[in-house]
Amino acid sequence: MFEQGRDCPHGAGAGAVVVGVDGSGRTHRLGQIAAATARPVTRVGDLAEPAADLAARLDEVRAEGGVVMVDDADRQPSAVLQALARASRRGVSMMLSRRPTIATPELAELDEAVAAGGTVQTLEPLDNEGVAAVVSAVTGTPTAPEQVFELREETGGRPAVVAAVASVPGGTVAPALVARVQQRLAMLERQEAYLARVLSLRLDLIDDVLGRVAGIDQAGLAAAMRALRDSGLLVSGSDRMIPAVARAVLAELPPAGRRSLHDAVARVLIATDPEPIAAAEQLRAGRVRSPVAAGVYAAAAERSRFADPLAATGWYDLAIESGADPAAVAVGRAEATALLGRPVDTDWVALPQDDAERAALVTGAVAAHRGWPGRAAESLIDGGPCGRVMAVPALVATGRIGQARAAAANHAPSSHQRLAEAALAARDPCAALPAFIEAAETAEHAQPAVVLPDTPHALGALVAVTAGDAATAEYLLERALETGVGGPVAVDRHRALLAWVRMRTGRYDTADAELHRLAGTRPAGRERLLVAALSAGIARRSGDMARLREAWAAAEPVLARMTVDVFHTEVLEELLVAATRLREHHRVSPVLRILDDILDRLDRPGPWVAAVGWVRVTVAVSGEDADSVAAAARQVGSTAAEGPRQQAQRAAAEEWERVLTGAIDPQRVLATADGLAVAQLPWEASRLAGQAGIRAADPATARRLLERARELADSGVPVARGAREEQRGGLSGREIDVARLVLAGRTHREVGAQLYLSPKTVEHHVARIRTKLGATSRVELVSALRRILADEEH
Repeated sequence: MFEQGRDCPHGAGAGAVVVGVDGSGRTHRLGQIAAATARPVTRVGDLAEPAADLAARLDEVRAEGGVVMVDDADRQPSAVLQALARASRRGVSMMLSRRPTIATPELAELDEAVAAGGTVQTLEPLDNEGVAAVVSAVTGTPTAPEQVFELREETGGRPAVVAAVASVPGGTVAPALVARVQQRLAMLERQEAYLARVLSLRLDLIDDVLGRVAGIDQAGLAAAMRALRDSGLLVSGSDRMIPAVARAVLAELPPAGRRSLHDAVARVLIATDPEPIAAAEQLRAGRVRSPVAAGVYAAAAERSRFADPLAATGWYDLAIESGADPAAVAVGRAEATALLGRPVDTDWVALPQDDAERAALVTGAVAAHRGWPGRAAESLIDGGPCGRVMAVPALVATGRIGQARAAAANHAPSSHQRLAEAALAARDPCAALPAFIEAAETAEHAQPAVVLPDTPHALGALVAVTAGDAATAEYLLERALETGVGGPVAVDRHRALLAWVRMRTGRYDTADAELHRLAGTRPAGRERLLVAALSAGIARRSGDMARLREAWAAAEPVLARMTVDVFHTEVLEELLVAATRLREHHRVSPVLRILDDILDRLDRPGPWVAAVGWVRVTVAVSGEDADSVAAAARQVGSTAAEGPRQQAQRAAAEEWERVLTGAIDPQRVLATADGLAVAQLPWEASRLAGQAGIRAADPATARRLLERARELADSGVPVARGAREEQRGGLSGREIDVARLVLAGRTHREVGAQLYLSPKTVEHHVARIRTKLGATSRVELVSALRRILADEEH
């Protein structure tokens, strides 16, 4: 049951040296060797004293043919070791045990003399079989192989440690092991014992740190490590403490002693490692909890709160758990939490000036994330010069242009300054795009030091879409996702905006794919509005009223807060059209009034006046309100905006007025639709051409316009989801499209409006479907369609 050895002596009369650390079974092994010899064995302790009498007694042992047994030879006095060495050279047979380290010349002389006439056996840690044998001897029951392996790792394979651990239930510290550890520590020098307690923390400390904590120089550290190794406290071949022994060392420390030890290690780590995260990782690994460690954890949190906010929240929690004042770390923790997009408590207690400004910045950023730009601007203004510059985009978005110009005059890091300049220039979207691109590039290279209310990439994308430059919008958003600007909280915003840009430009499949990726997230209020607008836009373009209702249900509570800003004008358009389609008219006028007020305060910049006027046009067209379309067309036509998008919207507004009154000029309609397509509004283009075709009195004109409407619609994905060109029950892909809408209860006119077909053409499609399916009544037709479409979905 004891440790394996090498060079076991053969023959009863041979000398033997047993080498092993404390707890390795030296004494037991020496006793086994003694029991195997037929010669009389005399222990050194049984021999006479003093040394002169000892020499005579050793001569008697030799004369009697006996063997002298010397256990723990390293603990014998020098005079005894010298007398034994002389006797061994005179032919006295001896067997001895000792620690691995030969610390004195006298022990070296004796070891050489005995080994010269015999063998040396070095005891090694137990293997799995040996551990199992010890456990069986202690408990009287066999042990599962996986438990044996774990026990061997836990005890370092030391027989004495295995026996102690096996005698108590798992997870508890054996009292016998604690007593043994106390004995070993009492036999060590003071600094060696202190070093053992430091090692019991099981930290991965470099030698310099270990030495400083224990107050030992590098030469003394090596000697102390040897002493600990010889005492059987360390894992064989390493400077790590045996896990079970480490727990026993800590168990014998009173709480105050453990805290003192933790603080000592923390102070040295701070002094020797300028990087607090590395020091904090060391302390966390050792489960160090003390006031000094709390400072290290807090410093690690402060260092990582922008680069790795999730890790930072963990460091803040550890700091508080270790005794840090929660109020002292509240602002930093709020910054990290806000970057993760999690709820933040911004009800601050009295704070020092620096912390108060930081608190104002994070409060403003959180308000912006929640979709409250006015409140965000007010909080940011309280955040010192940097906060005032950061407030500029929100001030512009809500129409406070005078305050925005004054705030931009403050000094702030270049990334915030560039964004403020871009926001001030955004009254002319086309002219502002270079400034937004510069601001985005500056932000990508800046070291983050605050929680951003919004990114130049997101605002730049919104402005780019208004300017009719979807390519720049996508570039900015893809760069944002690639570089991680704004932290984790901005990822959903950038993804949703990217999907929205693609939806507005007719790429419904990729937009829907991005929307599905956002399905499992819980975005902030601002992004909930954006996701709802995206979903509503896709539903409207696919004619899916059920999905439109779902989108509205998500958007209405957010929209009801009336948190409107000019940069999100086109986003709001989708929701206002959805409200009109669903007869929620009471939600439309208040939003438009707020947008008008903002435009008045901004001195009615032409591009944004055109954008808001276009919202009125699309809302009125959705409600087929010709008078409102005419009024909105006059608003769009009154602007001095000269951008290609605004020109296309102005022409389309005028054309919609004519189309709804039946004054259809096919050439002008086609030219206007093509202008909208060039301005990256393909859905609006196809809808204008389609509605004109449905209303055209001349069949040839109608066909021409409807064909063009289908071409424009097909630049994205088919507007009826799931329609395919394969045959289903003998029905063509177009007939499947019609069948879906008929089954949904649409009239021929509504089906035609959705598919850009005349009502007469829809009637012909329905007749052909009835004939192909052999349906003689509407009941039979509906039943057959349900079966076919259910099979297709399956």
